[in-house]
Amino acid sequence: MKSTEFLPSDYDGHGRLRLPVLFWGILLLQARTWVLFVMAGASRQQGDTLLNLFYPDHDNFWLGLLPGIPAVAAFLLSGRRHLFPRLWRGIHGLLIIAQLALLLWQPLLWWQGEPLSGIGLTLLILDGFALWWLLSSRRLHACFAVNGTF
Repeated sequence: MKSTEFLPSDYDGHGRLRLPVLFWGILLLQARTWVLFVMAGASRQQGDTLLNLFYPDHDNFWLGLLPGIPAVAAFLLSGRRHLFPRLWRGIHGLLIIAQLALLLWQPLLWWQGEPLSGIGLTLLILDGFALWWLLSSRRLHACFAVNGTF
């Protein structure tokens, strides 16, 4: 049953609540290492330079792929979320855990001696906003609800 707290335009033709546009941006933010990996693979000559620019320590690159796994899974499942409702519901918790890990990872890198930079500070602010939004968005919670319950 459709809720009265959302507009009719918030629903698709099958009566399912559409995922908010900001959700896709947060998926990209969480999967930023994956995006960089794909970009480096697409530009063969500059790929190594691109990876060294953002991840001079290659161990951090491989660790950076881990928090992006729930975002990649959410992206792949989003079109078929009605077929896997329990799995879809669990993705929300994984996205929150991954976002918390990303939020804590940047200060940990600074504590280990990485220089403070504008990019790092911007990512920290964006990660904080993303975590707040994942926890507080009523529409997003409704999108992850199974049979109307969360």
